[in-house]
Amino acid sequence: MADLTHLERRGPETAVLTLNRPEQRNALSVALRDEIADHLDALAADPALKVLVITGAGTVFCAGFDLAEFDRAGTDPAFAERLWDSSDRYHRTLATCPLVTVAALNGPAVAGGFDLAVLCDLRVAATTTFFSHPEYRFGDVVYRPLADLVGGGLARELCLTGRVLDAAEARAVRLVTDVVDPADVVSRALAVAEAVAGGDRAALRRTKAKAVARAGIAPNDTTLAL
Repeated sequence: MADLTHLERRGPETAVLTLNRPEQRNALSVALRDEIADHLDALAADPALKVLVITGAGTVFCAGFDLAEFDRAGTDPAFAERLWDSSDRYHRTLATCPLVTVAALNGPAVAGGFDLAVLCDLRVAATTTFFSHPEYRFGDVVYRPLADLVGGGLARELCLTGRVLDAAEARAVRLVTDVVDPADVVSRALAVAEAVAGGDRAALRRTKAKAVARAGIAPNDTTLAL
């Protein structure tokens, strides 16, 4: 079976992590979440790395959690426990990662994919990108990281109505820094990463820690607390 992610080093200070389930629109299965968290743990300990770019294979950045697994969890208590443990670890690891993270949004970022985007520090979007929280119809929505970026008013609207936010509006509200052709999204994100990597590594980590603290994200937060 092919790896669920692909990690590529782009120099001593920068790496690119690609979600590699394009046929499933990069849906965040338990196995994919665990693989992402394992990578983040390992990369955080790298003495030279400063910046991680996260993108998706294919035309969708991430369609959110793998809903088929929730069906299984409904009849399999042991798997349900594993699903939520995996979710909590993934969100905590991503939210508190000491590296600067840049999302290269190669397409739609939906539900948990929207969360993945906003849990990164910076975002570059393709023109084909849009954001939405359709899961508000049937479950909890991760609110706090989005509110930290765009303010409570817009965050409440998006989380309570599921309204779609397109790339142009995302740029206008500063959710993303750039909107570019899909073919250019990774190269533009790498340019942002290069600018970040010009900073002192220790100072970047201190600034990242301040941002995490300002967002009110604690190391023991669970998915449903965010």
